[in-house]
Amino acid sequence: MMSNSSSISEFLLLSLADTQQLQLLRFWLFLGIYLAALLGNGLISTAVACNRHLHTPMYFFLLNLALLNLGFISTTLPKAMSPVTGIGRSAEQES
Repeated sequence: MMSNSSSISEFLLLSLADTQQLQLLRFWLFLGIYLAALLGNGLISTAVACNRHLHTPMYFFLLNLALLNLGFISTTLPKAMSPVTGIGRSAEQES
């Protein structure tokens, strides 16, 4: 019996919109969402770190969630916006 030895190291990110106007609309929408998330999570992180009254376990976990969200959104949304800008037409597949 033969085994399949082929492997895929990258995949092509296809555009969700065919026209340039819809791609730009999607880009600006994602940029707005990204900036709003950065601002909101940054404000939460700053408030919890600077205010001594917020140094309780509940706000500690809220700070951790805000920092995790910053990390996740900073890796996901720029990759979703890159096909519009022409940077990186394909993305490496992680195993």
